[in-house]
Amino acid sequence: MESWQPTADINSLKRRSQILRNIREFFFAKNIMEVETPILAKNTVTDPYIDSFKVNYQNTTCFLQTSPEYAMKRLLAAGSGDIYQLTKSFRLEEQGSIHNPEFTMLEWYREGIDHMQLITEVDELLQHTLNTKPATKISYTKCWQQHLSINPSNCSIEELKILTGKHIPSFENQNLTHNEYLDLLFTHIIEPTLGFNSPVFIYDYPASQASLAKITTNNGEQVACRFELYIEGTELANGFYELQDAAEQMNRFLQDNKIRKQLNKDTITIDHQLIAALSGGLPNCSGVALGIDRLVMLACKKEKLSDVMSFAWS
Repeated sequence: MESWQPTADINSLKRRSQILRNIREFFFAKNIMEVETPILAKNTVTDPYIDSFKVNYQNTTCFLQTSPEYAMKRLLAAGSGDIYQLTKSFRLEEQGSIHNPEFTMLEWYREGIDHMQLITEVDELLQHTLNTKPATKISYTKCWQQHLSINPSNCSIEELKILTGKHIPSFENQNLTHNEYLDLLFTHIIEPTLGFNSPVFIYDYPASQASLAKITTNNGEQVACRFELYIEGTELANGFYELQDAAEQMNRFLQDNKIRKQLNKDTITIDHQLIAALSGGLPNCSGVALGIDRLVMLACKKEKLSDVMSFAWS
């Protein structure tokens, strides 16, 4: 007989409930409006490394949203002001201890600040909800120099291949792109060491990894105005100083689809409502998405997402 019991114990679910309450209190005190946007929509992300669940509705292909980002940006362009959302999101990826196809995401946007200022607010939220120590901040380039003694922005693919052979022999003969090698080495070698003394924010990623972030020049190098948050070796959040240029965003979507085609994946119809919203005028803002299940898992000192979810996928 199959078990009908929750995958999480009741004490963990009570802690989860309290954390969600604390999050809402945090935003209420800052007068940031809670919003809801569709989970099922006609468009989805073009990101080559994120895949969406498809749903057929009235002979139309729709998608379960991987995040509420596109819809929330449309609200911002319509004049909503600062907003946040706690919502279910869905991604087709391998299931594991820190991956579940359905998960809870906190996403919020603040007008008039850049990604570095938003880092300060994310740190404030962590201290409010988890009583964490003040976070440390380090640039992506400096992080690489400290851990692997290499500058990721100007190293060659051959240098990255050698590093891979040294640290991850099973991937030594893979034919990867520069960004794929960076991602492989970062996730396997650097990421597991981050955030054990205090939360760690990695900021100013390579311009080639900008996604929906603005690009700026820092110390003569072009960098993406984005950050990621790590606690105890786990990625918890991803934030951007949001791109406002509709033409540039369209170019990035087109480039994403070129990469998807090279990876033998379906190309994605571009969300022209988002492009129109950017053309209409997205306010100067920064936004961040934070994984609630991972946050609760760390708070409860559990090892798996299923230990803090009522009914995890199995």
